Amino acid sequence: MKVIGFNVSPRKDGNTTTLMGYLLREIEKEGIETELVQLSAKAIHGCIACYKCFKNKDQRCAVKNDAANEYIEKMTTAQGIVLGSPSYFQDVTSEMKALIDRAGFVGLANGQMYKNKVGAAVSCFRRSGGMHTIETINHFFFSNDIIIAGRALSVAKDKGEVEKDKEGVRTAQTLGQKIAWMMKKLNG
Repeated sequence: MKVIGFNVSPRKDGNTTTLMGYLLREIEKEGIETELVQLSAKAIHGCIACYKCFKNKDQRCAVKNDAANEYIEKMTTAQGIVLGSPSYFQDVTSEMKALIDRAGFVGLANGQMYKNKVGAAVSCFRRSGGMHTIETINHFFFSNDIIIAGRALSVAKDKGEVEKDKEGVRTAQTLGQKIAWMMKKLNG
């Protein structure tokens, strides 16, 4: 079994990465493989609504000039998907929106190809917007019949501030344990 985590913050190794690290380490303690992908390393663009994924039905996006298909393949082969985004102007980053639109459309076009995977949302925010960020990610999960394990939030702005939010860290650790438990129950 494997969980793929996507840190969709434009800042590599920032607060979202740190919070996701706490979650993923708990999953690893249960013997489940994890991988963290940082979208700051490779570009992804928004969906162009060409609908070719519905015509081709090859589990790929027809637009091939960015990393979207690499990310879609990682989602397809994992049994768990964790999406992490800081809150930018009360919502997910533009990179997260591009990922969920592209992966979501391909998933729907190919017969709900993420159905019954375990999903979880992670967000770091300064003052507000964390819950709306989580809701946007959850819309992707709901639309693709992904089983939602929960969410983890942290109040953090400057790099490293997540470490001061002990409750946020605990929430991420507990969510990691819950994801591992759910995956073991579902994948026996």
